[in-house]
Amino acid sequence: MNTNTRVLTGNEACAEGAMAAGMRFYAGYPITPSSEIAEVLSGLLPKAGGVFIQMEDEISSMAAIIGASLTGTKSMTATSGPGFSLMQENIGYAVMAEVPCVIVDVMRGGPSTGLPTNSSQGDIMQAAWGTHGDHPIIALAPSSVREAFDQTIEAFNLSERYRTPVILLMDEIIAHLNEKVRMPAPDDYAVINRVKPNGPGEDYLPYAFTDTDVPPMADFGSGYRFHVTGLTHDPTGFPSTSHDNVQALYERFDRKINGRRDEIVSAEYFYMQDAEVVVIAYGSVARSVRHVVKTGRVQGKKIGMLRLKSIWPFADKLVSDATCNARAVLVPEMNMGQIVRQVRAVVHGVPVFAFNKINGAPITPQDLEKEIGEIYDQL
Repeated sequence: MNTNTRVLTGNEACAEGAMAAGMRFYAGYPITPSSEIAEVLSGLLPKAGGVFIQMEDEISSMAAIIGASLTGTKSMTATSGPGFSLMQENIGYAVMAEVPCVIVDVMRGGPSTGLPTNSSQGDIMQAAWGTHGDHPIIALAPSSVREAFDQTIEAFNLSERYRTPVILLMDEIIAHLNEKVRMPAPDDYAVINRVKPNGPGEDYLPYAFTDTDVPPMADFGSGYRFHVTGLTHDPTGFPSTSHDNVQALYERFDRKINGRRDEIVSAEYFYMQDAEVVVIAYGSVARSVRHVVKTGRVQGKKIGMLRLKSIWPFADKLVSDATCNARAVLVPEMNMGQIVRQVRAVVHGVPVFAFNKINGAPITPQDLEKEIGEIYDQL
């Protein structure tokens, strides 16, 4: 075995990816099926000069990583189901205060404590709309252990680049899947750090309107005056309810993420060039889809997969373009149909079918072969 090759779970790869991205502060409360992330980081962070804190709950965990990030330290928490719900108020605070940080949600069945040891994709909508207010969010979804490593780095890069919280949505199957992973060398991936101010302290505006819509962010204690609040604010950071300021602030939030979808949205095309039936999938479900596409091609069925690597902002144009010549679209999910609603909003003139499984068991290739066979019978 190559010395750079290891056997890891998705949770372990996520922890390794966070360290590779430069994360040096973790605060969290253990909860199945995410607990191994905290367990691994409790060993890795002290050795790297970082800080690991087991907090009393998920509310304080989210607050702690916001505070750490304000000092200039890349920070992260990980949770699942009920813990993700508890974090929502402070995720909204991070959005409003434009504090970069990463939240890993290892999805299990819900609501409430639900299915602690079984998989789900039930938090897709909560990631976008769990906290109140009107705001964009970035969320990614890995489909392999190696991608758990890569997307954790990407989550930090996006968070730093756009000065916003980023959510990694990993379903339990990927989190506990063991795979052989060739670990990249540090030169093989990019690590992005936030832009910091370089002018006089008295001129610093922490929420200035800039060409990129992402203002430079000073570290607390670095000599720049920096007021942080969850209230709407003007470019100084102090509260403002001026209609002009509030409108401009929300519009800047929207521009800096939704206005840059082309830079954020990511997907994989698999046998899509002539696909009659397009299967749109993400997370562990995409692994079963990949198998069905391969076997279907051998049988002469023109099946293709569009795998969503990023979930939010939604890949509306990409999905619309990729399905315009299809005869049918299938969206299998381990929920009652969350992404399929987004797909139906952008796909026109092509029937869109949903396949949903919510009993904690994975969606298997056999499930999909039966479903696709029935779709072909209707075409």
